[in-house]
Amino acid sequence: MKPRSAKIKELSLENVFSARIKKFQKLMRYKIREILLVSSIYDNYLFEEDGRLYELIREEYQNLNLSQAPEITHVTTGEEALELLASNDYSFDLIITTLHIEDMHVIKFAQMVRQSGINLPIILLAYDNRERKDLVMNYDTSIFERIFIWNGDYHLLIGIIKYVEDRYNVENDTKNIGVQSIILVEDNVKFYSSYLPIIYTEIFKQSQRLLEEGVNLTHKFLRMRARPKILLCTNYEEAWNYYEKYKEYILGIILDINFKQHGVKDPEAGIKFAQNVKAQHDDIPILLQSSDLSFKEKATQIGASFLHKNSPRLLHDLRDFMLENFGFGDFIFQTPDGRKVGRASNLDELEEALENIPEESLAYHAQRNHFSKWLKARTEFWLAHKLRPHKVSDFPSVNDLRYHLISSLKEYKELQRRGVIIDFSKDNFDPKNSFARIGGGSLGGKARGLGFINTLITNYEISHKFEGVEISVPSAIVIGTEVFDQFLQMNNLESFAYQETNDLLITQKFIDAEKFPEDILYKLVDFLELVDTPLAVRSSSLLEDSQFQPFAGVYETYMIPNSNPDIKVRLDELLQSIKSVYASTFHKKAKDYLKATSYRLEEEKMAVIVQKLVGAKHKNRFYPDFAGVAKSYNFYPVPPQKSEDGIALVALGLGKTVVEGGNTVRFCPKYPRHLMQFFSTKETLRNAQQDFYALDLNGKLSHHPESIEDPLVKKYDLTESEKDGTLFSVGSTYSTENESVYDGISRDGIRVVTFAPVLKHQIFPLPEILDLLLDLGAWGMGTPVEIEFAVNLNVPHGHPKEFALLQMRPMVLSREIDELRIADVDNKDLICQSNQVLGNGAINGIYDIVFVDIEKFDRAKSKEVAHEVSKFNESLLKEKRPYLLIGVGRWGSLDPWLGIPVTWDQIAGAAVIVEAGFKDFQVTPSQGSHFFQNLTSFRVGYFTVNSIDHSGFIDWDWLKAQPALAEMNFTKLLRFDKQIAVRINGHENKGIIVKPGVDLSDN
Repeated sequence: MKPRSAKIKELSLENVFSARIKKFQKLMRYKIREILLVSSIYDNYLFEEDGRLYELIREEYQNLNLSQAPEITHVTTGEEALELLASNDYSFDLIITTLHIEDMHVIKFAQMVRQSGINLPIILLAYDNRERKDLVMNYDTSIFERIFIWNGDYHLLIGIIKYVEDRYNVENDTKNIGVQSIILVEDNVKFYSSYLPIIYTEIFKQSQRLLEEGVNLTHKFLRMRARPKILLCTNYEEAWNYYEKYKEYILGIILDINFKQHGVKDPEAGIKFAQNVKAQHDDIPILLQSSDLSFKEKATQIGASFLHKNSPRLLHDLRDFMLENFGFGDFIFQTPDGRKVGRASNLDELEEALENIPEESLAYHAQRNHFSKWLKARTEFWLAHKLRPHKVSDFPSVNDLRYHLISSLKEYKELQRRGVIIDFSKDNFDPKNSFARIGGGSLGGKARGLGFINTLITNYEISHKFEGVEISVPSAIVIGTEVFDQFLQMNNLESFAYQETNDLLITQKFIDAEKFPEDILYKLVDFLELVDTPLAVRSSSLLEDSQFQPFAGVYETYMIPNSNPDIKVRLDELLQSIKSVYASTFHKKAKDYLKATSYRLEEEKMAVIVQKLVGAKHKNRFYPDFAGVAKSYNFYPVPPQKSEDGIALVALGLGKTVVEGGNTVRFCPKYPRHLMQFFSTKETLRNAQQDFYALDLNGKLSHHPESIEDPLVKKYDLTESEKDGTLFSVGSTYSTENESVYDGISRDGIRVVTFAPVLKHQIFPLPEILDLLLDLGAWGMGTPVEIEFAVNLNVPHGHPKEFALLQMRPMVLSREIDELRIADVDNKDLICQSNQVLGNGAINGIYDIVFVDIEKFDRAKSKEVAHEVSKFNESLLKEKRPYLLIGVGRWGSLDPWLGIPVTWDQIAGAAVIVEAGFKDFQVTPSQGSHFFQNLTSFRVGYFTVNSIDHSGFIDWDWLKAQPALAEMNFTKLLRFDKQIAVRINGHENKGIIVKPGVDLSDN
């Protein structure tokens, strides 16, 4: 099923107090009332759901008593946007666009807007600095008012709105009542995208404090309306112009040091600016910031404060500087003559009142759009739109109108519990099908993805599309990021967690922490009183599952039986698991991962998902029949498959086998019988899963864990699965008599997992479900997607089998503009050549090689090899030297006998990775693993060399002949004076790695 074209989505907010203080209408004359958002529906979902953005906007507009809060109209294509901009029915004040527009490039869209004579400010939101740089390097981006980077902080959109309003209002508001301004000079997009929300947040907090100090109502609201402006600049001249114009009204200045003056980067522009300001007004607070600590002394000399940009406490210190240096209602039912006949403070009371109020009152309010307006102010946008003015004449009678209103309310309240994230309460949480939040802050990336899947399933009626199967997201609660912040502060853990390097010690310290927000504890008890089945406690960090740094597999997941008759024991186990997930934010793996990104650890915050575990009880074990990962894009398609047909990897039991790179069954949902890994009996035995993971229901958590790993998820032999009856659905049998593999497990022989009953005999429509969900997810997110799922076939008679969606994340594909042409290069000049390559383009600047000697490599010692590689990686990361990594077998393998079991953080500094087959057999790359997801997300060049069919080669003799800069038992580090050039044609999956000094100028 292909979903129909997305309709325009309107998100409205109204300020019911807009007329209370009319005298202040002269302030902030330019207001952003109408915003046109141009993006994929997934991007829009992030804005709408993440951190209760629209509640925040509503509250802020109420507090500031602004005349009208912004209405956002969302479209997914440039063509729709241009039609609306040309329409007389809409009058927009601001255009916000992301890079993900369905039908055209964002630059072309912006140009077409300008060519049509529309001069509205256009703001571009990028999702990553790399995404932004790719655009800036290839296009003129001056057409945009400003570019910002969205990193999940919901305050940024408010900051953007206020930034644009401030630019247009500063002259009028300063002239009229002397509104103060803060000048912010910063040309680094990532920094000002972080700074702007922080500065505005502190200004809003200050405005709230000032409200209490107002001597009367008029004075209070004047103070609220007269908050300081923020004037964001990126060069000297722009900033100085603002200063000269408003010097008497400058509250303070925040300055970068290295920015452009007269069109050229001046490494001391900020120092000069500060000196010139201090010469005229030495009482203006100035904050200078740089990554160079040597400027601190200069800043002190001129009477300015200084912040080190590389400080892990940068954002916290910025808040401290600002603090130290910069000084709604009920629905009242009435009759036309003004007689009050009822009151409602929520939807339940509104529904109750509608059943009882007189006809004249009902007609009076309906004709005047009172219901819609009240609901908009409560952010009930869908219902408000549906209850727009109805004439009584549209209905046979007033009571028919009454029935329409009540039925719409009932429908809406039902939808609230089905397709959206609700605030948890014991009364409204359905243990079978609810997704609720506990605590404030963001949901985090993984929970956003789950919420988005839930919305798609509900909106497009996917749940029961396949007969005998129910598709759903398992019931869950999400503990918001504010609880994480509170937990750290209450237990004074922040400094310890940043500095400590021992993962187990960090986890133990977090488990031992005695304090936990009391209101959250009560809600967790309420949840446990409703749910007494096994639970998965999963990370959902702010940056997790973003489009360019997915943080796949970086943080921990814990599973608990949740079956003890004593609820105190169950609460204790749940709290320990939550704390352990919190602790994983600060583990070495996470810290090392962040070093390879543009983010700092301080920016990362952790939400936690507590979700019903999918599966069934089998004696003392709990697990699904099978679980897996599916991607809408296949990096290694085998004809007749195409990349766009996608790929799925499945395994018996819990999904740990799949995501950690173990033996799985790989198939294309469009060609489920096309299983290359089982083309011969020998290959079937070699590639088939031999064990599985399940939750030990008898296990108990120790308050002093011996490892950071989940202690209750254990590995079992296939014989246990056969006893449990779960092997029947996925198993086959190898007969030693005739050396053949037979579908099913009815005969004697060696059991192997082939999924033949599902893929060949269609006992469950797995390929069809995955094909549908991948198409739907990719359409909804506007990019290829990866999903994680689990299936439970062991259900009571008459109940549908369960297909559970556990995760959806965007995939990262290189979107380079041109296809790179690879000319012929003599093999003697090549280190490596392959026809199985990921990536695209030219990779330069590599002077180091870390390689595993194929002659010395011993599969029994692959963990030692992984340790050696990580040591080289650590030193090269510190030196900021990207390197070429060459190894044997599968990188990141869960099974050490199939390759080298490194985790991503152990090779995060590699710019190009080569994976060579063993001498005696070939290992297939594991597309389902978290390792593979990180590989593609960081756009690391990835070469696979198959030694069996000779598709590509590595010049091992040349490598072994080079003098080593450093050498360990199995690995060597080589360093060269001349660079190693890498060329990849991603469209043809071909690539070459050229020996140092070989001239590729003709290529």
